[in-house]
Amino acid sequence: METILEQPAGVSFLESENQKMIANMIRDFGDREIRPKMMQWDEDQHFPIELFRKLGGLGLMGVLVPEEYGGSGFGYHEYVTAIAELSKIDGSIGLSMAAHNSLCTGHILQFGNESQKAKYLPKLACGEWIGAWGLTEPNTGSDAGNMRTVAVKDGDYYVINGAKNFITHGKSGEVAVVIARTGALGDSHGMSAFIVERGTPGFGAGKKENKLGMRASETAEMIFTDCRIHKSQMMGKEGEGFVQSLKVLDGGRISIAALSLGIAEGAYLAALKYSKERQQFNQPIANFQGISFKLAEMATKVEAAKLLTYRAADLKNKGMSVNRESAMAKLYASEIAVEVANDGVQIFGGYGYTKDFPAEKYYRDAKLCTIGEGTSEIQKLVISRSILK
Repeated sequence: METILEQPAGVSFLESENQKMIANMIRDFGDREIRPKMMQWDEDQHFPIELFRKLGGLGLMGVLVPEEYGGSGFGYHEYVTAIAELSKIDGSIGLSMAAHNSLCTGHILQFGNESQKAKYLPKLACGEWIGAWGLTEPNTGSDAGNMRTVAVKDGDYYVINGAKNFITHGKSGEVAVVIARTGALGDSHGMSAFIVERGTPGFGAGKKENKLGMRASETAEMIFTDCRIHKSQMMGKEGEGFVQSLKVLDGGRISIAALSLGIAEGAYLAALKYSKERQQFNQPIANFQGISFKLAEMATKVEAAKLLTYRAADLKNKGMSVNRESAMAKLYASEIAVEVANDGVQIFGGYGYTKDFPAEKYYRDAKLCTIGEGTSEIQKLVISRSILK
């Protein structure tokens, strides 16, 4: 019988020394630098940009960037570990770190020429510059082919007009990769990718979104008004931007799967700890089957998400196609993050509904994972096309 997954991944399920080192480093860093402030950041919707400079100092803002460009030179297993460990603590920080690495930095790493990589990757990898990536628009989310942001050629320059929204670091990012239409509407080869630096005339920020969760990760509009960009700032050739974006998003889905995994595991571990401490009827509530069975289901879902995510990471490390596997990992991990976080609130009971305990934040943060970088419905479309072709 033909299997659904054609290629054996050969994943090692033992944590490497690098993964252990990264996990321990992030736990120590998180206890010092994130946990004491994260609820205030959440309440104020404060984007702690200086924290990301410190993460850059730890090598976490250029995890996949080769050492020659100032990065850590790690692979996707280490990358998944880093995102998941940050997200166990605070999904907002995991999200911003993932978006910076996989989208802006990742796009330049994959498709930039040598001059572009030498100029931008060292600043991005050390956290000196925060990166943004602009594909989504107010009226085109999944329907990116009908984007209205246009780049019109004018001699050696392109003039960009339009707006992007729901952009991570859309206001604070020092550099953005922007996809703009250079051809006909609906033409997948009618869009191009440009690197635009903050401070370029005509490039500004618009509304910052007031969000349910992930509130310490900045989400804002980017607005372009007669913004002139030299042709040297284009990545690849004219018309390649959308195809490049789809390849970037394949890796990005692994990032969101890792983000989801971290949130789910954080919610599960918080509920497990609480269930052993909370006393009812003169015993810990973990002793009751209604709670213990719920914990068993949560643990199993987390493990399944972990296996799917690391399998996709393994294929990505080997340079193989991850279109279907990354979509499967993202779909499953994001949906179970919501389920596990929901069960976590239930185990905490009334306290789970208050901001004095961690359950409610995992619950709020988890939902974005089913929407960002392709909704669950889009992942099902990707998967179904793959298995039916």
